[in-house]
Amino acid sequence: MIATRFRQIFLLLIAMAISALAFIQMFQRTTGSFPAQYATMLGVVTALFLVLWGLMVHFQPYASQLVLPCVLLLTATGVTMIARIDQSMDTAVAMRQLTWLCIAIVLSALIIIFLKDYRVLRRFSYVSMVVGLVLLLSPMLPVLGQEVNGARIWVRLPGLGQFQPGEFAKLFLAFFFAAYLFDHRDQLAVGGKKFLGLQLPRIKDLGPIIIVWFASMGVLIMQHDLGTSLMFFAMFVAMLYVATGRKSWIVIGLLAFAVGAVLAASVFSHVGQRVDAWLHPFSNEQYNKPYGGSWQLVTGIFGLASGGMLGTGLGQGHPALTTFANSDFIYASLGEELGLTGVMAILVIYLLIVVSGLITAMKIKDGFGKLLASGLVFTMAFQVFTVVGGITLVIPLTGLTLPYMAAGGSSLIANFILAALLIVISDAANSPEPEMTSKAFQYEALAVLRDKELEARANANATEPIARPQGGAVVGDDPDDTADADDPSDDSIIDITQQAPDRYDVPAGHVAPLPPAAAPSPKPAPTTRPGDAPDTHDLPASFAAPTAPAAARTGNDDPITDTTTQAYYDNDDPMAPPQPKHHHAAHAAHSAHTAAHTATGPLPPLPPVNGGNRV
Repeated sequence: MIATRFRQIFLLLIAMAISALAFIQMFQRTTGSFPAQYATMLGVVTALFLVLWGLMVHFQPYASQLVLPCVLLLTATGVTMIARIDQSMDTAVAMRQLTWLCIAIVLSALIIIFLKDYRVLRRFSYVSMVVGLVLLLSPMLPVLGQEVNGARIWVRLPGLGQFQPGEFAKLFLAFFFAAYLFDHRDQLAVGGKKFLGLQLPRIKDLGPIIIVWFASMGVLIMQHDLGTSLMFFAMFVAMLYVATGRKSWIVIGLLAFAVGAVLAASVFSHVGQRVDAWLHPFSNEQYNKPYGGSWQLVTGIFGLASGGMLGTGLGQGHPALTTFANSDFIYASLGEELGLTGVMAILVIYLLIVVSGLITAMKIKDGFGKLLASGLVFTMAFQVFTVVGGITLVIPLTGLTLPYMAAGGSSLIANFILAALLIVISDAANSPEPEMTSKAFQYEALAVLRDKELEARANANATEPIARPQGGAVVGDDPDDTADADDPSDDSIIDITQQAPDRYDVPAGHVAPLPPAAAPSPKPAPTTRPGDAPDTHDLPASFAAPTAPAAARTGNDDPITDTTTQAYYDNDDPMAPPQPKHHHAAHAAHSAHTAAHTATGPLPPLPPVNGGNRV
C-alpha cells in the first residue's frame, strides 16, 4: 500500500512540476520575471491540491488516482494560457480564474469528505429534475436573464456577477436521468418490431425521449443555444443506451435531433446563421457579416494553422487576435503556441479521464452508479467534442466552453464537482470484496448453513413419530441429542403408540428418568418369522422406525431381536464403538424388538457413556 501511495503522489507531483515549468517559461518570455502576486496565488492553489489529495486518500482510499493529476494538468495549462493572453490584452482574468479554482477545490473537498455513499442522490431524483429544469430555464427570466452575443444563457445576480446556470443544470439532470432510467430500464429494454435490422422500441416507451426532445428544442429556440441543447439531448440518449443496451435508441436519438436541427435552421435565423458560417466559412459574404458571420471562426482556424506541428512556443504567438481567445476559442490559442503535438496531448489527457470514468462504470455493480458515472463522463466528453469540433469545422460552432481550461467560474466549479463525483463513484467501484477464504467468513457461512439445517430438520420432525432418548439422555434443542434410526447402537427408539404418556412427556431440557432396575430377561436367539419381507424403504437419519406389522407377530409375542443390537450388548467394553451397520432390512426387526420389550417390561439400562448421558 505504501508503494501505491508513492506512485500516486508521484503522478500529482509530476503534474505540478509540468505546470510550474509552463508558468515560469511563459512569464520569462513575456515579462522577464515571475510576478509576485501569481507566485502567492499559485502557492495557495498547490497547497489546496495537496490537501485535496490527502483527503481523497483518507476518505476515498480506493478511488481512481488518475483523475486528480489529469484535472490539475488541464487546469494549470488553461490558466497559463489565460495569463498569457492577459499579457497581450492588459487584463487580469487569470487571477480571477485562480480565485474560482480555489473555490472549486474547496467544494470538491467537501464532496469527498461528506458524500460517503453516492446512492443517496437517488433519493432526490425528482428534486434534481426540478432544480435542473429551473437552472436550465432561468436565463429566460425577464430580470435575471442576460443575453450575450445572441445567446441567452447567462444569469446576473446583484453583487455576485453573472454565471452560466446550464453548467450546473447538466449535473442535476444527470442525477435525474440515472435514477429514472435505473427504475424503468426493464420497460425501456423491451423491444418491439424489427426494422432494417434494428429492434425498435415500443410506441408507449417513446414518451421519455419525446419529452426530452421537446425540452432540448425549447432550449435551442428560446435561448439560441445550440451547444446546451445538443449536450442535454445527447446525454439522455447515451444514458438510455447504457441502461438498455439497444442501438435503436441511438439511431432514434440522432434522427430526432437531426430533424429538429434542420427545422430550427430553416425557421429561426440565428440557427441558420451558425450553419451557413459552418458550411461557407471562407466566403466573403459570411466573413464580412457584422453579426453571425464566420470572422471569429476563420481567425481561430488561422491561429491553429500558424502553430504547425510544434507551435510557436509559450509567449511567442499572437492568440489575442482571436475573439474570446481565453474562453470559447482557448483551444485555438493553445494550438497556436503548443502546436498540433500540444493539442493532441491535451486530448489524450481528456481521454484518460473519460477512460477512467468508463472503467468505473463497468466495474461498479450498482446500476444507478453505472448510469451516473457513464452519464457524467459522457457529458464531459461530448462537451470537449462539441468545442473542438466547432473550432475545427467538424460541426457548427456551439458556444460551449472547454472543461477545466476555458475562463469562467461556473464552468470550472461545475466540472470540478463532476470530477469529485467520479472520484467518489470510483472508490465504491474499486473497494475490495469480502475475503471469501477468511476464517470469519467461513464461520458465518457454516452458521447460516447450520441454521438452515436445523430449520429443515424441525419442519421434518414436526410430522414424524416422536423419538424418546433412553439411558438418561437430555431432551433439548441440541441436534446431536436426536435419536438416529440408522445407528445400531441406539436402542432408544420406541413406538409412541406402545408407550404410556408418563414415559415420554418430558419437558425440553430435562433428563428423562430411567426405568426401575429389573433383571434382564435372557436374550433369545434371533428368529425369522414367516412372511417377513426385506425392508426396501431407506429411512433417513433421525427418523423413528415404524412399529413392526401385526402380521409379523405370533400369539405368544416372542421378541424379534436385531443381530446388530445384540452385538452391541455382547460387547464387554462399554466404551467400544458399535459394530458396523447391516442392511436396512434390520430396521423392521429392530422396531419389533423394541415393541416387544415395551410390552413385556422395562428395557435394561444402557452402558454409561460420557458420564451417564448418551450424546
